[in-house]
Amino acid sequence: MVTLGVADPATAHSFYVDGLGWSPTLYVPGEVLFLQIGPGVVLSLWSLAEMAREAGPTLPAAGEAGRAPITLGHNVDSPAEVDEVLAAADRAGGTVLAAGERRSWGGYSGYFADPDGYRWEVVHNPGLVVHDDGRVEIGPAQ
Repeated sequence: MVTLGVADPATAHSFYVDGLGWSPTLYVPGEVLFLQIGPGVVLSLWSLAEMAREAGPTLPAAGEAGRAPITLGHNVDSPAEVDEVLAAADRAGGTVLAAGERRSWGGYSGYFADPDGYRWEVVHNPGLVVHDDGRVEIGPAQ
């Protein structure tokens, strides 16, 4: 599970569920949103206020000094799907940081930021294989 602190779970729900079309596994309004994002992988979007109550002070907000740099990856099946997800993120209120383009390593990717400033790389990597048992193999994209 990956847990990200968000300013407003309702905004996160609007962006990820209504905007990107991801399916929630549990949503507690005002508190937390859980999304199944892969075999055995859950993305938890937890209210910063609730996180601070349970786990102590939170990290600085996006763009503030001291925020750890992080980029999350969302792998898709084709370059066209990269562009579709970037467009959906833009329509849902995210910010496209870099349009989809061919990369030197052989794949195709672009970047967006969600309403809380978390950066996502939307990527098509022809060298990435997810096996039936959930094991991931990353080979050269060529």
